[in-house]
Amino acid sequence: MKFLGNISHLANSGKLIVKTTKTPPAGAFVFTNDKQKIGKVYSIFGPVKNPYVSVNIFRSVNRRDLESRHGEKLFVSTKSEMEKLNKKNKNSKSKRSSKGNSKKSKGKRSNSRNRRNK
Repeated sequence: MKFLGNISHLANSGKLIVKTTKTPPAGAFVFTNDKQKIGKVYSIFGPVKNPYVSVNIFRSVNRRDLESRHGEKLFVSTKSEMEKLNKKNKNSKSKRSSKGNSKKSKGKRSNSRNRRNK
C-alpha cells in the first residue's frame, strides 16, 4: 500500500475528501492506518501539485467516525494489488453468471416468441 494523503473533510454529497500530493489511480481501494478498507477513489480534482481526491465510502463504514478522524493518514492499493483483486472478482463473477443466466435467457426468449405469435 502507498500513502494517499490526509483526510480533509466529509462532503455534503457523502464522499470523503482527501488532500494529497500524488495522483492515485481511479478506482483504487482506500485504507486506514489499521488496514480497514473504507472505499474507492472516485475522482481527482483541484491543483496539479496538491490535488484533492474524492473517495466513495462503502456503506458498511461509519461516516460519523470518519468525520472525527480529520487529518488522519489514508493509504491506497498499488497497481499489482488492484490487478490481483480484479482477477479474483472477474473469476468469481464469471462462475456465477455462467450458472444462472443460460436458463433465464432461454425462458425469456420463448415467452417473447409466444407473445408475438398470439
